[in-house]
Amino acid sequence: MASLVDTNVLVYRHDPRFPDKQRRATDLLRQGIVNDSLRIPHQAILEFVAVVTRSPGGAPPLLSLEEARREAEELLAEFPILYPDESVVRMAVRGSATYQLSWFDAHLWAYAECFGLEELLSEDFQHGRWYGAVQVRNPFL
Repeated sequence: MASLVDTNVLVYRHDPRFPDKQRRATDLLRQGIVNDSLRIPHQAILEFVAVVTRSPGGAPPLLSLEEARREAEELLAEFPILYPDESVVRMAVRGSATYQLSWFDAHLWAYAECFGLEELLSEDFQHGRWYGAVQVRNPFL
């Protein structure tokens, strides 16, 4: 069974402020490559580059723009990337209303629902909760 990966998993791999989460994200992504068990929505790659190149509270960014671009290229090469179509967008609109999710979270969930993925790996949703046919698992618990 393949799982959908949220942006926070990608970001924690490069965030030394949270060593346990960094280690867990790294292990999860490596295992996903070996087992072909992870899918990444294109939205997560866009968000990843934006997050890791931003300066949080005046601190230096986690990655330079060049490093972030290189990492995005590696993600594109190593994982199956899911792209939206009309059904994903329609599902996100419905999921936002039904589950009271933010637009970005609803869109992420819609990828999993539309592509038949039973699990969404994220810390941004309620752990263990089912949203339609998709169950959320927080890999950092």
